[in-house]
Amino acid sequence: MLTAFFRAFRTPDLRRKLLFTLAIMAVYRFGAHIPLPGVNTRALASCTGASAQSGTSSQAFGLLNLFSGGALLQLSIFALGITPYITASIILQLLTVVIPRLEALKQEGQTGQAKITQYTRYLTIGLSVLESTMTLTAARNNPGYLLGSRCSTTAVFYPTVTWEGTVVMVIIMTAATSLLMWLGELVTDRGVGNGMSVLMFTSIAARFPTSLWAIKLASHTLDGWPVFCAVLVLGVLTVAAVVFVEQGQRRIPVQYSKRMIGRRAYGGSSTYIPLKLNQPGVVPVIFASSVLQMPVMLVGLTGGQTATKGWQGWINRQFTTTVHGYPLTYTLSYLLLILGFAFFYMSITFDAVEIADNMKKYGGFVPGIRAGRPTVEYLRYTSTRIMWPGALYLAVIAAIPMIALDRLHASASFPFGGTTILIMVGVGLETVKQIESQLQQHNYEGFLR
Repeated sequence: MLTAFFRAFRTPDLRRKLLFTLAIMAVYRFGAHIPLPGVNTRALASCTGASAQSGTSSQAFGLLNLFSGGALLQLSIFALGITPYITASIILQLLTVVIPRLEALKQEGQTGQAKITQYTRYLTIGLSVLESTMTLTAARNNPGYLLGSRCSTTAVFYPTVTWEGTVVMVIIMTAATSLLMWLGELVTDRGVGNGMSVLMFTSIAARFPTSLWAIKLASHTLDGWPVFCAVLVLGVLTVAAVVFVEQGQRRIPVQYSKRMIGRRAYGGSSTYIPLKLNQPGVVPVIFASSVLQMPVMLVGLTGGQTATKGWQGWINRQFTTTVHGYPLTYTLSYLLLILGFAFFYMSITFDAVEIADNMKKYGGFVPGIRAGRPTVEYLRYTSTRIMWPGALYLAVIAAIPMIALDRLHASASFPFGGTTILIMVGVGLETVKQIESQLQQHNYEGFLR
């Protein structure tokens, strides 16, 4: 991987793309430290610092804070990050299966995809308004719910901020999300890799040093160094396992029969259909985390985060994480939701009927399997068998931070969680593949000359 980067910097065209991508990443991280107007930065800093030391930071907004690179808990202009765009993209992808109009647009090729992208942008704006309003409401009325229990009496906004000022802050946060969406598209067009994925990678990587050092500070055994080293070793092994599994695929052989057109014979080639072991990617983990955050967010918005009785108390006991670990109900629900969402997402994204029809149209067939209905059943059977180890792999990766909190007594911001590792490894592999493909094109051009 490092060799590919060094070779890319020696190529003028790729060097410009890499420098452009790094400049966009720097702009993103710079904006993540610019506070919103009206925010009492001193009170906010003392509030979040006390919660971080005590390990009582909010778990309801943990996923949003992860994707914003910590900007959410700092109430910066980039507090929402690219979370609205991710949510909008997933919603549109799911609705494509349900709404015939979207499915027709998907089949129109590049023109239809451009319209779906435009719908995604509109939905991103709407979700940005909704999420920014919810975040500011929680920070004003119940800061302890958003920032941690140590912030329950801390005023994070100046008293002079009125409802008009709150509207201005909502507009700024929405505009900042639109700016990030535009920057991500610029990276896709002029830089290296997928722009949204690169920004997400930047957000997660920015929190790694802080999370690792927080784990060392949270441990009191030999100044925290044994736990720190154990976490590093566990992280390296996890990354190696994720890279190994992400590269794994089941190749279904496909043979194309020869066709005579005039005096020439076409076809007769053999290829394969690659089925990745982890076909859904990180989407099931994001879905499961979002679903489990809903009851905690409901309790927080109703002001019952300290309740010990009733339905609020039950949710606090069963679904609220602490520095000592995760409740059994939370853990089992999380793993079962990951398994369920993995199969659900695979069923709506892998269309065996469409693949079989395309193969039949161009004279392709799986050796030993008849074209048509038998091919569809074979593809579904094979994808289901592959999905079981893939879903169990996602569940194991997601369970790593839970085991770490229980055994290593690490802080709640364990940096090698399932979502973190899957996104970083996936984005890193795809970016390196794109760099290598562009290097090969450059070398081919020189050879042809």
